[in-house]
Amino acid sequence: MELRSVEELMDLLYACRGERSPAGPGGGPGDPYGHALRTAALLRRRRPADKELQVAGLVSPVGRLLWPVDPAARAADAVRPLLGARVARLVRRQARPGARAHDDDLVSLRQADEEARTAVFDAGVLEDWRPVLELTAARNSRLGLVD
Repeated sequence: MELRSVEELMDLLYACRGERSPAGPGGGPGDPYGHALRTAALLRRRRPADKELQVAGLVSPVGRLLWPVDPAARAADAVRPLLGARVARLVRRQARPGARAHDDDLVSLRQADEEARTAVFDAGVLEDWRPVLELTAARNSRLGLVD
């Protein structure tokens, strides 16, 4: 599945509400929706200008809805046409604990992901992220990567 609009992506992210994922290796989040919001919020605080990094933290749970086997790859493939290659690369590599983390962006993403597992704060609502998703998609579209 390829996402072609922010509205499709928002629908998938909203569908993650109420989903429960079992704690996986390293203690996966029990609430993927809340975890994604906290991860993106932490990244927004640490790197406010890097919208693509924030979006990568936000969209990771859609893979579980698309296919339970290798959800990171499914999420990356789904968001690539809409949000671009960088977001897709970060989403795909974030879930691979064996991958070397010599990339500063990947290190930041993984740190925010880990912190979001135990952090308790109001991360806002998904609708707050619509403008960021739209800006990222528009930028990607201007590069000629989206129909």
